[in-house]
Amino acid sequence: MKKWMTALTLLPAITVLGQEKEKAVQKDSVPVVKSTTGLQAYEKVITKAALTRQGMFTVHLVDNKYYFEIPDSLLGREILAVTRYVATPEQTQSYGGEKVNEQTLYFERGPQNKLFARIKVYRATVKDTTEAIYKAMQTSGVTPIAAAFDIKCIHPANGNVVIEVTDFFRKDNSIVAMPPAEKTEKKLSGFIDDRSFINSIRSYPINVEVKTTKTFSVSTGASAAGSAAGALTFELNTSMVLLPKVAMRRRLFDNRVGYFASRYSLYGDDLQEVKTYDFIARYRLEPKDEEVEKYKRGELVEPKKQIVYYIDPATPKKWRPYLMAGVNDWQNAFEQAGFKNAIVAKEWPENDTAMSMEDARFSVIRYFASDIPNAYGPHVSDPRSGEILESHVGWYHNVMNLVRDWYIIQAGPLDARARKMEFDDELMGDLIRFVSSHEIGHTLGLRHNMGASSQTPVEKLRDKAWVEANGHTVSIMDYARFNYVAQPEDNIGKAGLYPRIGMYDKWAIQWGYKNIFNTADEYADSKVLNKWIVDSLRANPRLWFGGEGKNEDPRSQTEDLGDDHVKASDYGIANLKRVVAALPQWTAEEGDLYNNLAHMHKRVASQYLRYVMHAMKNAQGGAYVTEKSVEETGNVYTPIPKAIIQATLDFMGRQVIMPPLWLYPAAITGKIKTNPMEDICSIQNSLLNNLLNPGILYTIMQKNLDNSNSYTVPAYLTDVKKAVWRKFTGNNAQDVYLRNAQRAYVDRLVMILKPKSLEEGKMPTNAERSDARLYVRMHLTQLKGEVLQMSGTSSLEVLHKQDLIQQIDKALNPDKK
Repeated sequence: MKKWMTALTLLPAITVLGQEKEKAVQKDSVPVVKSTTGLQAYEKVITKAALTRQGMFTVHLVDNKYYFEIPDSLLGREILAVTRYVATPEQTQSYGGEKVNEQTLYFERGPQNKLFARIKVYRATVKDTTEAIYKAMQTSGVTPIAAAFDIKCIHPANGNVVIEVTDFFRKDNSIVAMPPAEKTEKKLSGFIDDRSFINSIRSYPINVEVKTTKTFSVSTGASAAGSAAGALTFELNTSMVLLPKVAMRRRLFDNRVGYFASRYSLYGDDLQEVKTYDFIARYRLEPKDEEVEKYKRGELVEPKKQIVYYIDPATPKKWRPYLMAGVNDWQNAFEQAGFKNAIVAKEWPENDTAMSMEDARFSVIRYFASDIPNAYGPHVSDPRSGEILESHVGWYHNVMNLVRDWYIIQAGPLDARARKMEFDDELMGDLIRFVSSHEIGHTLGLRHNMGASSQTPVEKLRDKAWVEANGHTVSIMDYARFNYVAQPEDNIGKAGLYPRIGMYDKWAIQWGYKNIFNTADEYADSKVLNKWIVDSLRANPRLWFGGEGKNEDPRSQTEDLGDDHVKASDYGIANLKRVVAALPQWTAEEGDLYNNLAHMHKRVASQYLRYVMHAMKNAQGGAYVTEKSVEETGNVYTPIPKAIIQATLDFMGRQVIMPPLWLYPAAITGKIKTNPMEDICSIQNSLLNNLLNPGILYTIMQKNLDNSNSYTVPAYLTDVKKAVWRKFTGNNAQDVYLRNAQRAYVDRLVMILKPKSLEEGKMPTNAERSDARLYVRMHLTQLKGEVLQMSGTSSLEVLHKQDLIQQIDKALNPDKK
């Protein structure tokens, strides 16, 4: 989720690849003369008093100084340095376990008895290092030297070099400290040397763990804790993890399956252009050597290395089983990729001092004591291959507040357990489980699939047998919270209300994790993967990946349900009316000063607006966008049918222009502060700004040029007018809003005739300059005639009519005095 209920991030910050094959790895060469001249004797540096730990590097502590002893075999090997917070000051909005920095580095011998640490940024690759273009790539850049160390001594028995690393880790640097952007955000102004120190350095077989305490002075605007002390202190942990000697084979990204991906450029003597590829993030999941043939035959086998997630011991015990269940739910998905027992959740072994939650070898669901209503699922991957090495899921305590509100509002009319502010443990546990599954999906490499919910017909969402058997969306990676379409009379149980891992998730895991045999490289693999997609989507179009919900396609939206937004939103609003009527009872708690009621009423109003915007996107000039390869039939871009747009406009007339006064019953407005006129008028004005803008009219014109049978601008304006120009009811509580909508309608059309850019002396846009202005002029002329025929039954309606005519005349004849 981080933030998964908001418009979250999609592809990570792009990294690019440096070597195609391990044999191609060549480091920047520096003249090196291996000499012991000027070096101290080993026993003078690493004395008998040294505290020594064996591991990837041998770590020595002598007289409060830390030394690394590095063998020649590890010089030149890539190391991933991941720095995380261990503990943070209050009110900094950062928590233990969150990643601060990530760098790939390697050590090499330098001149004059120096050891260099170079930062590796992966940019480009070649298929064959014997090609001439590889030489050009080698001379096109130099890997930066991020740190230089004096070699203190050399181990006489094995030739290991010894360097002191005390100040490297204790002080501030680009490899193992907070990046500049993080310091700026937290208002950190300077490193305080005498309040910063190393807590410990421990070495393990493939990693070194360094815990430090670092203190910074603060500038104006820092947190309360920083302002009071004039400084902020952080505890950090840096995991230096040795990357595999042989990188996992990359799997190339495809837009039709939702994985996080990194980018690289491919050069080749025989290529007439630089090719750009993306490769996905995934765990290295392989069958055991003795079971490869069974795997090929389609038998389920256990992987060489199981994916394990540990539960933070700071997690309240009653919630641990549900978090673990959210992890274990993915086992069925991996079975579709050919693996059994591929993933499991375990309690953290609290008595095992050899394990650390900051250790980058272990994936952990970290529990944060925070009022942030959120959770998120990141991962750390090998930048050469996309191999996921570990993940630290961030779980904020107050995420329970978020899911409780969602469930009351969306499922309260359907589930009696949701009709109170404090849920029973079983219900809250179920909700925690679904969030856990979603976040674990991210850590496995999966992106959001906001189009998944559109693959379920609205009618099936009310079909008890069907929806309980199949779920209300095909993907847990969608933001399809709960089945708000179902009505009380449908008697649908929790199996038809909760999200679950669906058919898309299982297929996506199969596509990303099923092993491919007897191919030369990832480029050959991509042809196999393309065929899997083509065949699977032909057999089951519901496996469509709809992306992150940020393009023009109305099928791909957050928080929506079903294949018909108008019908789904009508059902959702019907349930919201039930919720509003019951809120005073559901939110009542002894001693509460109606704070619960005010909070939940605000949530209901937001949910209503969300339903309106789901339908609105049908009318915003978009198209259905279905990514396809050349082997697939049909168009990528398909116009939204005119009938759907007309149904959307009718919905807006019924649910927005006719004011939603049901949101403000006396039982609520008499207890909490509300402002219905401001709220409703703002929604109506926003609606008309969306429906009547030059961009949409311009798009309609373009589509009509492409297809003469599509919507025309005059027809569209007529349908918008039908939605807005509704007969007055004689009830002033309603009519005041209808008059507001009519005035806003005229004002918006007037703005098209005289765009703001002209008033500001700027060149109008193509849309503002287009024939849309002429159509609007024609429409206003026709509208004036209809307004003249309006009958006013009150003095206010007569004045309203006169005001409209005056506004229209002024727009049509601006020079007339």
